[in-house]
Amino acid sequence: MAHEELRIYRLIPDAGEDDRNWDLAKPAGEVVVRARSAADARIVAAEAEVDFLDTPAKPAEGVSTSFASAFRDQRLYRVAEDDSGAFPREGPRTVLSGLTRPDPVKHGGD
Repeated sequence: MAHEELRIYRLIPDAGEDDRNWDLAKPAGEVVVRARSAADARIVAAEAEVDFLDTPAKPAEGVSTSFASAFRDQRLYRVAEDDSGAFPREGPRTVLSGLTRPDPVKHGGD
């Protein structure tokens, strides 16, 4: 297996909490990930969120909601490379900090 060089990225909320683009998910705050690129950083963060497939409240068998993650929306989150050295670049693609909310999907009364 070839050595893969990864980078550290910060996903930073860019829209105000009252922005209408937050209609499907609440802001999760800043998230730090180890990923291949800025685009991959969005995917890593989205894959780490709770998905309908991970809960007993599934919309239908085999239906995922990960494609609808707020991390994939450029109006909601910007991605910035982190060169601070606070996190090691060696290791797997993963979330390093943040993403503490248990369920990103808004439900009826939220």
